[in-house]
Amino acid sequence: MISPSRSKTWQKLASHYLNLHQNGTTVSKLCNNDAQRFENYQVKIDGVLLDYSKNFVSQQSLSLLRDLAKEAKLSDAIKAMFRGDKLNTTEKRSVLHVALRTPLVDADPRYNADVQACLEQMSGFVKRVHDGLWKGYTGQAITDVVNIGIGGSDLGPAMAYAALQRWKIAHIDTHFVSNLDPSHMHACIDSLDPATTLFIVTSKSFSTLETRQNAELARKWFLASSGSKTHLDKHFVAVTSNIEKACEFGIAQENIFPMWDWVGGRYSLWSAVGLSIALGLGMETFRQLLNGARIVDEHFRDAPFEANIPVIMGLQAVWYSDFVGANSQAILPYSQELALFPAFLQQLEMESLGKSVEIDGSRLLVPSGPIVWGSAGTNGQHSFHQFLHQGTHYIPADFIGVVTPPYPDDADQHNLLLANCFSQSQALMEGKSQKEAFHELVAQGMDEAQAYKLAKHKVIPGNKPSNTLLLDSLCPQTLGSLVAIYEHKVFVESVIWNINAFDQWGVELGKQLSEKLSSALNSRAPCVAFDPSTNGLINYCRTQND
Repeated sequence: MISPSRSKTWQKLASHYLNLHQNGTTVSKLCNNDAQRFENYQVKIDGVLLDYSKNFVSQQSLSLLRDLAKEAKLSDAIKAMFRGDKLNTTEKRSVLHVALRTPLVDADPRYNADVQACLEQMSGFVKRVHDGLWKGYTGQAITDVVNIGIGGSDLGPAMAYAALQRWKIAHIDTHFVSNLDPSHMHACIDSLDPATTLFIVTSKSFSTLETRQNAELARKWFLASSGSKTHLDKHFVAVTSNIEKACEFGIAQENIFPMWDWVGGRYSLWSAVGLSIALGLGMETFRQLLNGARIVDEHFRDAPFEANIPVIMGLQAVWYSDFVGANSQAILPYSQELALFPAFLQQLEMESLGKSVEIDGSRLLVPSGPIVWGSAGTNGQHSFHQFLHQGTHYIPADFIGVVTPPYPDDADQHNLLLANCFSQSQALMEGKSQKEAFHELVAQGMDEAQAYKLAKHKVIPGNKPSNTLLLDSLCPQTLGSLVAIYEHKVFVESVIWNINAFDQWGVELGKQLSEKLSSALNSRAPCVAFDPSTNGLINYCRTQND
């Protein structure tokens, strides 16, 4: 495939942006000069609405971006993913997280069979725990589940569990431990009863440093109470592809759930990695989550580009990163239940798109993907929204709102939340001119000379773009759809940039180096093996701990 920045359409888009800019086009003008802007710039699927009318795009912009997608053979790439082609070229793996929630037609039938077998295994296990038939070593039922994982084995399940607390199983509390810092594990287990606690060790290799160390710490804590390794299989299960290592740890083979090399970690919450979701929220809730993702899978696979939510959002991201000059993306869920969603998207987007070479190994000549960050509204309005409104950086924003209040008795307060969500996107688009600020101050009784000086500080440039994603309600289905939208959006971006979104070699380097440094920290001899800075840090820590 031709490098994206050398394509004919790429050059047309660059010229198109210059024309828009030189003609004084703004988001506000585009929106306010078209009475049908909302109707023409929105897509609705089951339970989710995308409003992209407050974007710095015209119909010509969108048409050129779709031409770019055609030139990049996006349709072929989508078919290849659903077919099971090895799109992860550096690791020679298929990319089939879609198989976890959408039965495949053109791929090897074993994928569908493996997924169904896993779901049946999960269902049987979850039912035994919920019914109290799974007993701990003292004969008591399980009351607490601790998921031990990191990255995709933690962020997705933790986000979903937090977002869907209204579906929580009353007699089961679920906890998530990821950080190598032992204080994270101790903060969790110090208040638990070993006799009624179940640990899920989630690691494809069963050797991920953070997960393995935390699992060892959990086992030590458990054995201090139970006194016998023979009880481990009642309190530890695993989600892994390394059955041998899990069994060596003390986990019974029948309590090991599969992980497949055709599912990347950051796309794995739909697999047995979601066991903690099913235990904490119920298997039916987990199946509804899968169903929400399936709705988006079919939409992404079948809808034309002009009405395809992930395609529209992915092409927008390319537009802002490579033509408009944005290097950052704000994710602003106006729902406290979605507070962990920005952190989840950080891994999904930045680990996938943080690449500097194209699929053939040649240097990527354009920026690939923005810095993703954000927090729940309205809290963000009182921390970083000032930066969005009056700062010098150009930052597109995705606002995520929920139409139906989760607690009907609080509908008025929920409407205030929505009003804040909509007013923030409106303010980013429209801003406030110096003239408007001046007249506003004079109307408040301020002297004109003072008003003139102060008005300069109250100018808000506006012309900042945003999407608004509205969920009819926040439920398992719409959460599944929301996550799948962003998964496919990332895939669209990767196809346009001609990069592999499914490996993460930068993560591996840090793991390799940490093993060498760990040995140096535990050594008695002065460290001289590394660079002067690293040697100094290691020697300082060893001196302080002697």
